[in-house]
Amino acid sequence: MGDLYSIIGNKNYSTWSLRGWLSAMHTGLVVQEINIELYTPGSKAKLLKYSPTGQVPALVHGDITVWDSLAIIDYCARLEPRQYWWPEDNAAYAFARSMSAEMHSGFMALRTHAPMNIRAKWSGLTLSEDVARDVARIDALWSEAREKFGSKEQKNSGDFLFGDFSAADMMFAPVVYRFETYGISVSPTARAYMDAMLDYDLMQAWTHFALKETAIIAAGEVPKGATHLG
Repeated sequence: MGDLYSIIGNKNYSTWSLRGWLSAMHTGLVVQEINIELYTPGSKAKLLKYSPTGQVPALVHGDITVWDSLAIIDYCARLEPRQYWWPEDNAAYAFARSMSAEMHSGFMALRTHAPMNIRAKWSGLTLSEDVARDVARIDALWSEAREKFGSKEQKNSGDFLFGDFSAADMMFAPVVYRFETYGISVSPTARAYMDAMLDYDLMQAWTHFALKETAIIAAGEVPKGATHLG
């Protein structure tokens, strides 16, 4: 089958790395991790050895390279189709695919003003109108997924968006960390989902190593003493 490599950046900051890593690990196959510290002299050159974009994540499988998070998810689903990736029900599948694509391309205010920073902890921040709009939309998506599909999947009746841990959860994993870091209030349904995600073994493993990192990326830090997000 060929060796499988997950190429990622800093665990504390790199949202796309998290998505690629989760999908690779979800296969249950032996995965070798290549961690490249981002925004350092030479990091771009190192990344270009594995990805044509010079960005993370990338998945290298023998002589095959996959370099986009959703593409990595789909490729990993081909590698190990016995794992649960997308719900089988047409309505649930359509919702899962659509919300994952919306996450892939949207929520720019949240991405810009609330960078993933697992080591940080904030409370009492006020949100700009644009950030608050993104938060409300994500809360609504999570709640609708849980209420319509997550609790009704007879074969996959877990606490994640569509029952068991799936590709949709991989796409929203960095948002869970963001909401936790900045103390963002959400509905009870969304909060229960966040708790399930934060307790999940792969998320726990990622958190463990993120907290051990010491590198500081300025773009991922909200200024000390800030009271407003966005």
